[in-house]
Amino acid sequence: MDSQPIAIYQVLPRLYGNTKENCEPGGTIEQNGCGKLNDFTMPRLRAIKKAGYTHIWYTGIIEHATQTDYSAYGIKRDNARVVKGRAGSPYAIKDYYDVAPDLACDVSQRMKEFEALVARTHEAGLRVIIDFVPNHVARSYASDAKPAGVEDLGAADDTALAFSPQNNFYYIPDKALDTSLLPPPTDNTTPAYEEYPAKASGNDVFTERPSAFDWYETVKLNYGVDYLHGHTRHFHPTPSTWQKMLSILRYWAAKGVDGFRCDMAEMVPVEFWGFATQQIKKEFPDIKFIAEVYNPQLYRSYLYDGGFDFLYDKVGLYDTLREIVCGYVPAAALTQCWQALGDIRAHMLHFVENHDEQRMASHQVCGSALKAWPAFVVAALFDAGPLMVYAGEEFGEKAEDAEGFSGSDGRTTIFDYWSVPSLRRNALGCLTEEERLLQKQYNRIVKLKSATEALLSGEMYDLMYVHGKGSDGVNPQCHYLFARGTKDEAVIVAVNFSDLQAEIQVQVPRHAFEFFGWTEELGQCTNLLTHRFRREHLKPDSPIGMTLPPLGCQVWRFRKTEK
Repeated sequence: MDSQPIAIYQVLPRLYGNTKENCEPGGTIEQNGCGKLNDFTMPRLRAIKKAGYTHIWYTGIIEHATQTDYSAYGIKRDNARVVKGRAGSPYAIKDYYDVAPDLACDVSQRMKEFEALVARTHEAGLRVIIDFVPNHVARSYASDAKPAGVEDLGAADDTALAFSPQNNFYYIPDKALDTSLLPPPTDNTTPAYEEYPAKASGNDVFTERPSAFDWYETVKLNYGVDYLHGHTRHFHPTPSTWQKMLSILRYWAAKGVDGFRCDMAEMVPVEFWGFATQQIKKEFPDIKFIAEVYNPQLYRSYLYDGGFDFLYDKVGLYDTLREIVCGYVPAAALTQCWQALGDIRAHMLHFVENHDEQRMASHQVCGSALKAWPAFVVAALFDAGPLMVYAGEEFGEKAEDAEGFSGSDGRTTIFDYWSVPSLRRNALGCLTEEERLLQKQYNRIVKLKSATEALLSGEMYDLMYVHGKGSDGVNPQCHYLFARGTKDEAVIVAVNFSDLQAEIQVQVPRHAFEFFGWTEELGQCTNLLTHRFRREHLKPDSPIGMTLPPLGCQVWRFRKTEK
């Protein structure tokens, strides 16, 4: 095998290395502590690599608005009225050319600490992904770290116009921002926030009076689309925003970043992405672009016209797995996920958790990491697409804390200074036995993606259409069976979403043999989870007995018999 499938470990550095106990809801950085870039030591990075991951996504690297005062370092203080949480959202970018000061041990050396992190990560054999947030910025955006000769966003805007193709922002002329509908600041001494003229909010709200439910802490960037007049597009000459954002991508790529996870990419015109990815890839051929796109009708456009390598498989695989785990839909609903994607399956990034979603083990979802385990097996082995794991997921993090701005919502906060229980126990070397066992299971499956040619690059074949109709023991409500294969080997994956053991008869139809180009019989059967050989042969339409453990799986490999 010449390559390794992409397996991404997503981590929020602010949380990862923080071992502070007894945090205060809504507490300051002094009260609750904060993880640092330097917490990613070589031993920790090597452990992540050893677990089977190829990339690490450092979430929240670029400087964003925060309620913490860094004015002593020449960083303008943000107004708490337009900052969500004490720490602030990593997606309210304040300076595209700087590193979040929270993450530095020495704030004055924050960029050097990031550059050292990139070097350490590469030395450990991992590649670096960071966020690129192209749709919106913090209301307080102003770059004090931009390179010489770079014009700041909005510096040349005609603020008398609601829209101009060469403006960087959208304006509400002759109107001041009205913050009366926004949550009160945590500090009663916070002065009023003044913005004139008001700018449109990041979630395409073109009013001077955003609500508490809007992305009120951000302002929308203008890529030449006139949203107020039929979404007309003005891309010639090239809009100013296009050029400025291209420069930002080039800046971080030159620092050794290997990939960008592009936040809300579908809210930015695909024409810009085609323009930007093509130029960046000319200079940095190995760089990867991952798009957060939720509209399946746009998938192929953002892949083929926008130049993205991978897209979030959120509304397909993730949503379906969550509904299966919660008992809302049958396991056989996964067949539709397989059918819907067709030729772009290998471009979909699979996950069962990320920073936006509720933790699977939270009481808001299924309340148990064990119940969520079958979903992870499917996400990892479903096809040759990349896999992502969110730090803490592999320990069964329940996200039970009410951290502050986030509240008790089943998510790990991105807005607050906090210490995540499972990550803290991992950092201190005191995981529970259950957490250690789950981590070993996760690592086994992550590494399994590259254990055979079939799981590395093989096509996927759904087996459900020949099961669950008779006495084979397969229950479409809670069992899901599929094959991965190349011309020389087959891997059969059977997953049980039920807490009851099942005895099933697995049948692979003749059509699958024809599809993969298999001979009439495949032998050398190996259980890839136990590495034990079995006296089994795979033949067309010839059932094989298999025991499915409760909330478990079986992964069997068959190869051509040596003669």
